[in-house]
Amino acid sequence: MRQVHGTDPGGRDEAGRGRRGRFGRLALYATVLWAGATLLGPQILAAVPGPVHAPHQGEGPAAPAGLDYPKAHRDAIVDTYFGTKVPAPYQWMEHLNSPQVKRWVGEENRLTDAYLARIPLRGWIQKRLTKLWNYAKQGAPVEAGGKLFFERNSGLQNQSVVCVQDGLRAAPRILLDPNVISPDGSIALAGWQPAEDGRYLAYELSVGGSDWETIRLMDVATGKVLPDEVRWVKFSGVSWTNDDKGFFYSRYPEPPKGKAISEAVRDQKLYYHRLGTPQSQDELIYARPDIPEWSISGNVTEDGRYLFVYLNHGTAPENELYVADLGDPAKPEVKAPLKPLFIKNDAQYIVFGHAGTTLFVQTTLDAPMGRIVAVPLADPSPMHWRVVVPEGKGVISEATMADGKILVNSQVVATSRLAIYGTDGRKFASMTMPTLGTVGGLSARNDSPDVYYLFTSFLYPTRVYHYDFRNGKTATLFAPKVDFDASPYETRQVFYTSKDGTKVPMFIVAKKGLKLDGTHPTVLYSYGGFDITITPSFSPSLPVWLSLGGVYAVANLRGGAAYGEAWHRAGMLGNKQNVFDDFAWAAKYLIAHGYTRSRRLGIEGYSNGGLLIGASITQHPELFGAAYAGAGVMDMLRYQKFSGGAMWAPEYGTSDDPKAFKWLLAYSPLQNVRKGVCYPPTILTTADHDDRVVPSHTYQLTAALQYSQGCSRHPILVHVETNTSHGYMPTDKRIAQTADVWAFMAHNLGVSGPPAGH
Repeated sequence: MRQVHGTDPGGRDEAGRGRRGRFGRLALYATVLWAGATLLGPQILAAVPGPVHAPHQGEGPAAPAGLDYPKAHRDAIVDTYFGTKVPAPYQWMEHLNSPQVKRWVGEENRLTDAYLARIPLRGWIQKRLTKLWNYAKQGAPVEAGGKLFFERNSGLQNQSVVCVQDGLRAAPRILLDPNVISPDGSIALAGWQPAEDGRYLAYELSVGGSDWETIRLMDVATGKVLPDEVRWVKFSGVSWTNDDKGFFYSRYPEPPKGKAISEAVRDQKLYYHRLGTPQSQDELIYARPDIPEWSISGNVTEDGRYLFVYLNHGTAPENELYVADLGDPAKPEVKAPLKPLFIKNDAQYIVFGHAGTTLFVQTTLDAPMGRIVAVPLADPSPMHWRVVVPEGKGVISEATMADGKILVNSQVVATSRLAIYGTDGRKFASMTMPTLGTVGGLSARNDSPDVYYLFTSFLYPTRVYHYDFRNGKTATLFAPKVDFDASPYETRQVFYTSKDGTKVPMFIVAKKGLKLDGTHPTVLYSYGGFDITITPSFSPSLPVWLSLGGVYAVANLRGGAAYGEAWHRAGMLGNKQNVFDDFAWAAKYLIAHGYTRSRRLGIEGYSNGGLLIGASITQHPELFGAAYAGAGVMDMLRYQKFSGGAMWAPEYGTSDDPKAFKWLLAYSPLQNVRKGVCYPPTILTTADHDDRVVPSHTYQLTAALQYSQGCSRHPILVHVETNTSHGYMPTDKRIAQTADVWAFMAHNLGVSGPPAGH
């Protein structure tokens, strides 16, 4: 399925890792499912509301003596929006390279390190987490020219290596090892894509995991790195032409020196790069200077005949679609004229395959849950469509072609289903899933009988499966060996009532037979935006929390896609407050049903989920015992001024619009911190190379909370990591940060020590 490449805060390709498929499909689950993700973030799962508790000033462990926050001066700056004056005392923190900001960041890091070092449980958590993390992980193979390309991590490698093997039963060899390129992990392998015949590999590197990438090329047979270097690529995949002469990619103008992290990006253009030529000679394929904040991407069909060009207004799921007939795939006309197919921007249109001049399209037109239609290329008007897979109970998340048939990956209330259809709409089979969980990394070719995919769940470490159309059988291609016995635990899906009466689904992972007496330390995680659904996935950090007696809950709030586009729209723009209400009422459900109580309830979220945490602690500070917000969008009045922030305008609205300004001001975490309020113990994180959600969001909210905190026993801490980004972090740093956050949560939720026997 075609996605906007990492332009939303959380990012459908949250960590920017894994392959970019033939139709621009991102490996959504590359980090969430198998590349060592944490439950703390990038990753990319009927009750009467409980009582509102009074602030718990006298509860919880005392903050260590001498917790003096670094001084952050308060300016007299006041911004005026449509006659409303809004103080902005920490706006100076937007100047990321200023000595004043760097000094403050250094002091905050030292304070946080000192606090965490005094938590006795932290050492045990890091040791246990490291042991759990140390197991082999593997991604779903990508077939090209009879070869299989995939990622593998032996356990604690900072980055996964790219391997290749000559067919399903051949022995693999390492093709590309980013740990050799960058032993300390400061340069990230951001993605890769083999040429159609497997002769070349295009791969993307980024400094600190930034969204800015440089494309390099490798000869697969020899391992030789070619001299080609394509720079200033952002939110883009690589799509090869079938002659092996080059590829399409998208890029932005080079940012001003020193402003690559914060400078707003505009004017993305689609180019074609020919192997062996300098980037300056790349051919401009398509540009739209009239809509500078739209994204443009190009994808070549498997047979090399057509180029499809997608235009998206920022992160909106709707898109425009154009096509160029490249002619002979062996001698493609890369500058063939583009023909418009769908240009009303009224729905999602994703071409995932074709048979002759009939296109197979995944669309939400008149089908908010999605449907599959056959579209004649000569006249693509909806009146000429033939429905292949009608809209059903599940949300169609991805479709692809294999062996002349159609595979549909759908989600029924945030759990995966995989089915096979003929191009005539006849359903051949529904593939059996091991348990309630998630299918990801779906990899197939229309000219091959082999299908590869990943499956995971909260208590089911990610496996790689192979489905063979020749015999209709599914086999395990790779099964991890994790030092974790899941049998004492279970995953339940419940449905609770939100503030306005809406039923919201939530997963709860806990020990079987748990006594519901309100005593259990509990962590509630969610995201709530950009039509992204948090589905069940395994992380080596979850067994740590469960072994400490913890409960883990994931609420599928509005703003996501648990029930399709209608569910998304119910939590975006002026409906965003529904997201925060759904989250608060999830917390109340856990309390009312005896899982926990406020002082023992922690909340976590990352990116757009970090915004969720910021809004939750400012709206309901009394409801939570601890909070973690990672790389959150905290200043909703100015987010659009930095990096790719303007692309989120279709989701949030901007303060440039008087109507949107009112709802943004009402919930923006930074503008809703109040002096003297008792905020729960809170830890925030960000990264110095985060050019998705610039770190000034986290800096300003931290300073505001520290200044305003009404409970001296409740710490407000921040940690700023170096040479990492919004979604990328090498394994050693990810383990360390995960241990920090779990230690902070456990300590402040009343976990006194490691479990018996450990």
